Amino acid sequence: MPKHIDLKPHLELAELERRYRRTREGVLRTHYQIIWLLAQGQLTREVAAATGYSRTWIQEIARRYNARGGAGLGDQRRRNAGAAPLLHPGALGMLRVVLQKPPPGGGLWTGRQVAAWMSDWLERPVSRQRGWEYRRRLGYTPQVPRPTHAGGEPAAREQFPKGWGSE
Repeated sequence: MPKHIDLKPHLELAELERRYRRTREGVLRTHYQIIWLLAQGQLTREVAAATGYSRTWIQEIARRYNARGGAGLGDQRRRNAGAAPLLHPGALGMLRVVLQKPPPGGGLWTGRQVAAWMSDWLERPVSRQRGWEYRRRLGYTPQVPRPTHAGGEPAAREQFPKGWGSE
């Protein structure tokens, strides 16, 4: 049997229609349309056919409206600040100091080595990708010498020094 969604009377039917017709922001306009159609007593499948939204998402929008009224509608992504950074500013400064010294075993710091240091610092596993990202964030780029032509003769290379012909 088709299901009607019960809405709390936050706004009158005429006010819902007015907001639907006057709102210029796309997502908010569609959300008001959904609530307006539901308030008229339409079924979720009818609202889905009219708006292109799934029944599940229509139910989610109705839940938001029932919980917060008009403030629960619209694009909520801007309120999502994202995850907290792995390293707080003090730990990031500590990593900057550590990266100025050679890594254990010598050579250059790699993403794997930075991730290992971060894992020890945070006392939980950190992926190599995060190590690479934090290394790049602090300005450390891959340091690999430019390749030389394997078949090039040293005498011919001296004839055309680096930067020759760029003037």
